[in-house]
Amino acid sequence: MAAEHSVGFEPADRLAEDRESVRRRFWRKLKRVAAHLPFAEDLLAAYYCAFDRQTPRHVQASLLGAIAYFILPFDFVPDVMPILGFTDDAAVLATAIRMVASHITNEHREAARAALKRGVDEVEPEAAQ
Repeated sequence: MAAEHSVGFEPADRLAEDRESVRRRFWRKLKRVAAHLPFAEDLLAAYYCAFDRQTPRHVQASLLGAIAYFILPFDFVPDVMPILGFTDDAAVLATAIRMVASHITNEHREAARAALKRGVDEVEPEAAQ
């Protein structure tokens, strides 16, 4: 039974339980939309933190839920809508990051900046471990 605070997020919660599916689908979607995301660096830093083995499980779970919401093909505001399409994704991610900000390290942020500088098309999903 879903907790009251997660009503509407059940698909993301289920997806977040499958880490490999999140990993695969994250890179596919990021490659398609990275140029349109003003929060791409934060999203990548959250991704690197979520898959860092040093990150506590509860932090990983929070970030994986936000990342899963980002990769879902449907959400509260459809991603194909100009300008507004990613506002809900950004809000969910910002909330998750605020909750676990102390766990997103300078190394996670540097890895995100480096990936964006190289171009996400060149970044291999396995390199994000």
